[in-house]
Amino acid sequence: MAKLGVGVVGVGTMGRQHAYNLRHLIPEAQLIAVADTDIQRAKLVAAELEIAHYHNSVEAMAERKDVQAIVVVTPAKFHGAAMKVCAHAGKDIFCEKPFTLTVEEADEVLDLTQKAGVRVQVGHVRRYDPPNVRAKRRIEAGEIGDPVIFKSLARDPAPPPVSYMASGVNGMFFQDSTVHEFDLGRWLIDIDTALLNMKFSRGTLGAVENYMQSGYGYDIRTEIVGSKGTIITGYLQQTAEVVLTAAGARTDVVDHFLVRFADGYLHQMLDFVQTILADRAPKVDAFDGRQAVAVAAAAERSYREGCAVTVQNRTRTSRAA
Repeated sequence: MAKLGVGVVGVGTMGRQHAYNLRHLIPEAQLIAVADTDIQRAKLVAAELEIAHYHNSVEAMAERKDVQAIVVVTPAKFHGAAMKVCAHAGKDIFCEKPFTLTVEEADEVLDLTQKAGVRVQVGHVRRYDPPNVRAKRRIEAGEIGDPVIFKSLARDPAPPPVSYMASGVNGMFFQDSTVHEFDLGRWLIDIDTALLNMKFSRGTLGAVENYMQSGYGYDIRTEIVGSKGTIITGYLQQTAEVVLTAAGARTDVVDHFLVRFADGYLHQMLDFVQTILADRAPKVDAFDGRQAVAVAAAAERSYREGCAVTVQNRTRTSRAA
């Protein structure tokens, strides 16, 4: 079996998960090395995954001849710089969302990766979540007619530490969190332009709620209302168990994004590895990443200026990057 040599750069919570999937659950992949600016963390993760190589920079990873593709899971501020290093080294790229933090850098990276001829897949995991995959198929099959309303709700049980946002390296609310909903709307409604407050170019209306302190669990739901029917995806209860006592009813809830989207994270990384091995264009490419960044930027501006803002759209020219 042909195997793709892969390196993971950035092994915090998300990077560890991607590295684990590559090492243990994707037979077509060979996890060659991990890298992190915290070299002790990289060493620890390499030991946990029983691999020999670890580094402290994307540059060191990109120099490896046995690595054909690099998974970028650094803080968002450094995504663009890491992808530039990978592109110059001729490495195919998987980049966690958001693609970049600004539209300007997104355009720069999109152009550079296209010119370098490397493929880029962006980690918009909602597209690989099985209920959303089935919803997309039903919409394309015309089961609910023409979509007229898109609604998405995302509630985290607790916000990240203040230091996470204050650091300036992870992106703010719209870039870091709501970007999931922006990309999901583009994909499900099959458009490339949108106006905030979520009016899509085909006339579909959209509403997105994103709240980071629900207190009760990780609550992710989407509703697509069509001219002939409606699709609702998402769930809150984790297991099929309800306990009934004199004190009332009790059940569990999904408590973490790695639990809720475990299948999605595995499926998207498997798709990336198989895409590169088969020499295909990624399904979620740099252009898709760029468009989600543009919607997030418009949302940020709309919030600050208190008015509707038009998204800085770009026309797709190629699916090569």
